[in-house]
Amino acid sequence: MASTGVRQTDFGRIRDFPAWARVQPRYWRQLLTHPKAIFRYCHLSEKFLPRTFMEFKDYYKTMGVTKDATPEDIKRAHRKLARKYHPDVSKEKNAEAQFKDLAEAYEVLRDPERRAAYDQLGANHHAGQEFRPPPEWASRQAAGGAGFDTGDGADHSAFFEELLRSMGGMGGGRSGAGRGAQATFDMHGQDQHARIQINIEDSYSGAARSLQLRIPDAETDRLQDRTIEFSIPKGIRAGQHIRLAAQGAPGMGRGSPGDLYLDVEFLPHRLYRVDKLDVYMDLPVAPWEAALGAEVEAPTPTGRVEVKIPPGSASGRKLRLKGRGLPAKTPGDFYFVLQMVVPTATHAAEKKAYEDLAAAFKTFQPRANLTE
Repeated sequence: MASTGVRQTDFGRIRDFPAWARVQPRYWRQLLTHPKAIFRYCHLSEKFLPRTFMEFKDYYKTMGVTKDATPEDIKRAHRKLARKYHPDVSKEKNAEAQFKDLAEAYEVLRDPERRAAYDQLGANHHAGQEFRPPPEWASRQAAGGAGFDTGDGADHSAFFEELLRSMGGMGGGRSGAGRGAQATFDMHGQDQHARIQINIEDSYSGAARSLQLRIPDAETDRLQDRTIEFSIPKGIRAGQHIRLAAQGAPGMGRGSPGDLYLDVEFLPHRLYRVDKLDVYMDLPVAPWEAALGAEVEAPTPTGRVEVKIPPGSASGRKLRLKGRGLPAKTPGDFYFVLQMVVPTATHAAEKKAYEDLAAAFKTFQPRANLTE
């Protein structure tokens, strides 16, 4: 039987025929055996053959973007929603259906030619509206669109298949595409995080470090050791992260790998503690140094310095070195916090010195502020 460009499934049910054909079966039996008569009649009466009805899909609404969205906007929206609705990880209701709709929308909107054709088609339609393929679609199908297959085994919607069939298949004008072309799903790899602990001194000068990770192999699914070299930037603080591009999880299809973010923490230090950009160190002093004043040598992350202790200093007093905290556009400060250290009297001479001190300060009341 010669092909007419009209699919048999379009007219295979008697109830789809006009009333006169149902009343007089000899007419429709004749028509079924003469495809040319059927094809000729479809040009004379639109009532003879049932037209394909389907629901128009608003792909912009599916992706949560406006019609003037840039390709970057569409890519970002797809990446975000694909993670949200991926059936393997999503806990959303109807995630599989949502993921399917998203894949269809992205397949159309990411390609400039398909998007232009869709925009022209959607000018007079809105989501959920009954959609009838334009008459010119039938001629395109008859010219070679019949038997369209995305090649990925997916159960695409009728609207999606009709739309892409009208443009000659999945290719949308791109090389290597056409009837039966393979439809791929591309998704950027997931970003991953790892915690690292660094010394405070690393933030002052920067440093080169290596990190060993255990990651699953894509082919064997076994864990493999992987060493990554990276640099610690000068001035980094706890709570910030170091981004290692394309070192995260692999992408799907042609999607690029995700990034690896190293979340920074400071190792506990025996001398220094950090508060934002400021660095503190307890500086022990003798009673006579605090009382009479002194110059003492003390360490800092950038080297040793001479510290002048003012006379009459008390325990807890802070001595600031401006701009000697963590490096930054406006660097922090370094603080020496004075801590009084009282020597133990073990010999007679040492005890006698304390007795003389007590006699000299008979009026001193160290607990005067405790009185009610």
